[in-house]
Amino acid sequence: IKMQFKTLAFLSILSILFFTGCDSKDKNEETNENTNQVKIENINKKSDFQLKTIDNVIIDIKLENDKIIVTNYPNKIVLINFFATWCPPCKVEIPNLIKLKQDYKNELEIVSIVLEEMKTDEELTTFMKSYGVNYTVVNSPESFDLAKNLGGIKSIPTMYLIDRNGKIFQKYVGLVPNEMMEIDIKKVLEK
Repeated sequence: IKMQFKTLAFLSILSILFFTGCDSKDKNEETNENTNQVKIENINKKSDFQLKTIDNVIIDIKLENDKIIVTNYPNKIVLINFFATWCPPCKVEIPNLIKLKQDYKNELEIVSIVLEEMKTDEELTTFMKSYGVNYTVVNSPESFDLAKNLGGIKSIPTMYLIDRNGKIFQKYVGLVPNEMMEIDIKKVLEK
């Protein structure tokens, strides 16, 4: 019975770790808990962001009222994923994101934004290759400004599912089951 209890306790702790998320470094930011009502704050009145990918491509993002417009991908659904390489749930979700990108390659773009300072593009390229990542990865100083203007990222992974018009359909905090994301992607495709 002791062994069963230890196993159950271990699995409980493990599931709590994986189904929550990693705390972000900035503890002073408040989060909006209602997932469908994301407040875009524009703290420093900045609404246009140019984020550099690890492949030196510029991703243009514009914040406008309740929209996140990724001008590089017109008429596509975009999943913006804030993550860090040291975060266990972020690593666990990578295969799910790879599968979503494969399954919806004509309708969905994934932009994964690293929230780590002092991480080189070479380090990120090596990390992403080791996981077989097939989607866009951003490593840019402006990533932190974007995160703040979205109301702050308190926990990672945090993701925003954006419809073809730039409207935020869903905000996810922590590890999200692939099935749940697929249901939401299908709802957005039906709109």
